[in-house]
Amino acid sequence: MLSWKRVTSLLFVLLPLLLTSPAFSQNTEMVQVGPPPFRRAEPPAQSASAEELEGRGDQLRSEKNYLDAIDYYQAAMVKTGGTASLMNKMGICDLMLQRYREARKNFSRAVKTDHNHSDAYNNLGVVYYEQRDYGKAIKSYEKAVSLNAWASYYSNLGAAYFAKKQFDKAALSYSKALELDPDIFERTSRAGVQAQLPSPDDRARYDYVLAKLYAQMGIADRSLRYLKKAMEDGYKDIGNVYKDHEFTELRKDPRFSELMAAKTTAVPE
Repeated sequence: MLSWKRVTSLLFVLLPLLLTSPAFSQNTEMVQVGPPPFRRAEPPAQSASAEELEGRGDQLRSEKNYLDAIDYYQAAMVKTGGTASLMNKMGICDLMLQRYREARKNFSRAVKTDHNHSDAYNNLGVVYYEQRDYGKAIKSYEKAVSLNAWASYYSNLGAAYFAKKQFDKAALSYSKALELDPDIFERTSRAGVQAQLPSPDDRARYDYVLAKLYAQMGIADRSLRYLKKAMEDGYKDIGNVYKDHEFTELRKDPRFSELMAAKTTAVPE
C-alpha cells in the first residue's frame, strides 16, 4: 500500500503532465466555478458613528468589496434605525453580487421608507429587468422618471420597452435620454441591452433605432456607426434608410453613400 507521503509526491509529478496532456488542453469548453466572495476588511467597530460606518461602506463598495460594504451599511442601519439611502446602497451591493432577491428586498424597503427616492425605484427596475420581468421593470422606471427626468432612467426605460418589443415607446424613451445627455450611449455599454435581446433581428433593430436617433440629432459619425452595426447584425429593413425622414440630412453625407455602396453583410454569430 502506498503511503500518503508517496501519493503526495506522485501527484506533484503527475499533475503537470495531466494539465498539459492533449485530453486536458483540448477541453476548452470547461467552466471552472470560482471561489465565493469573501470578506477582506476588519469588522465594523462598535464605537464608530453611523456617518463613519456609511463612509467606510462607500469606500469598500467603490473597491468592489461588496460583502464588507454590506456589513458596514448594516452596522450603520443599527445606529440610524434605517434610512432609504442605506437600504439603496445595500441593494446595489446585492445587485452587484447577483443576489437579486436580497437586492429587490432592499430597494423595496428603500422606496417604502422614502417614496421620492428615484434611484431606488430605478435600481428596483434594474432587478426586474435582469430577471426579465419587463412589465414590473417598466413600472419602476416610469416611477423613477416621474420623480427625476434623468437620462439614465430614460435609457433604462427604453431598454425595457425594447425587450418587450414595444419599439415605438422604446425609441421615444431613448430619444428623451439623448436629449438630456447626447453621450449616454457612448458611456454605457450596449452589452447589457444586447444580452436581453434574444434574436439577431432585435439586436439589429436596436442598432437601427440608435442610428435614426443620432441622425435626427445631427450627430452623423455616431449615426453612421450604428447604421453599420445594424447592417452587420443583418437588419432586414435597411432600405428604410432611404425613406425615413430622420436620415434626410445624413443621406447628403458622402460617407453615407460609401457605407450603403459597400453593402456591409451580416457578421455570423
